[in-house]
Amino acid sequence: MRSLTSDLAARLKAQALAEGFTAARLTTPDAIPHADAALRAFVAAGYHGQMRWMEDRMNWRGNPAALWPEARSILMLAESYSPAEDPRAVTACPDLGAVSVYARGRDYHDLVKKRLKRLGRWLIAEAGGEIKVFVDTAPVMEKPLAQAAGLGWQGKHTNVVSREIGNWFFLGAIFTSLALPPDAPETDHCGSCRSCLDACPTAAFVAPGRMDARRCISYLTIEHRGPVDPDLRPALGNRIYGCDECLAACPWNKFAAPMTEPGYAPRADALLADAPRLADLVTLDEAAFRAAFSGSPIKRIGHARFLRNVLYAIGNSGQPALAPLAAAHRDADDRAVADAARWALARLGGPAYRAIPGASEA
Repeated sequence: MRSLTSDLAARLKAQALAEGFTAARLTTPDAIPHADAALRAFVAAGYHGQMRWMEDRMNWRGNPAALWPEARSILMLAESYSPAEDPRAVTACPDLGAVSVYARGRDYHDLVKKRLKRLGRWLIAEAGGEIKVFVDTAPVMEKPLAQAAGLGWQGKHTNVVSREIGNWFFLGAIFTSLALPPDAPETDHCGSCRSCLDACPTAAFVAPGRMDARRCISYLTIEHRGPVDPDLRPALGNRIYGCDECLAACPWNKFAAPMTEPGYAPRADALLADAPRLADLVTLDEAAFRAAFSGSPIKRIGHARFLRNVLYAIGNSGQPALAPLAAAHRDADDRAVADAARWALARLGGPAYRAIPGASEA
């Protein structure tokens, strides 16, 4: 006979799909006992770079049961943002800026959290209990929990991969005080494939499933403050926010679920698009930057860090015509921006560069 909790779990997952999630699975707070040791080893090796928040509340991050002792079950949810075309194509266009697929539309934190709250309210109305919802901003290790719940497995690129929906999806979690039957965990299906590892422009993977974030382009363009190591700058190419190389290389994307949330589509009403022009981006001042990227995850890195990234892309463009735009920032108040501008000028060279007064000082 089907139990009441099994029936509730089935209806909860069905409601999750009705709310717009792509997949939903259940696990328990004690399902990832290995996560704490893995996190501590990652931090001890210094692989987290400047992400000091990973050190904070490490006991909570490594142990979901400690984060909220009342939790009995965790519903892990996936929401697809799969691109319609290969996002790597723009990296071959040096006058354009490459923006990670997930950041081309509205901030996913806002969209996923609203959906989580609606689903949580449904669960309370149906069965009572208490809930807490999380999407990437709390000390929750979503990826190990997703594997424990059976949503997918952590691939060699450390992201979650699914045989059913590929690897282009966001993760959200609902912790509940209700005891619901957990799903079976997923096992690794990467086999001997190393497409994602070989695709990384900066060789950020020290081993399959182990990344040194200090070499990752997503980390360098989003989390890293100050100048980027000059040895790594050429490998950034024209990537100005994030990187999709390892995700796009995964063969399991042949099963990628289509994106259904229109908010994740590139914003046609803003400067941000599939491939914005570097010449337009480098001229934005603080106010214009904030206006152009309102509601976008890009806004959170601030104007100076964004401008630094754009200047690195200009330096890698091989287009001396962009030199005057870079030169306008070589005396910027922000040290990283000024350094990036001078580096870009030195990289571009050519007649347009030499014609700029004081170019030899770059």
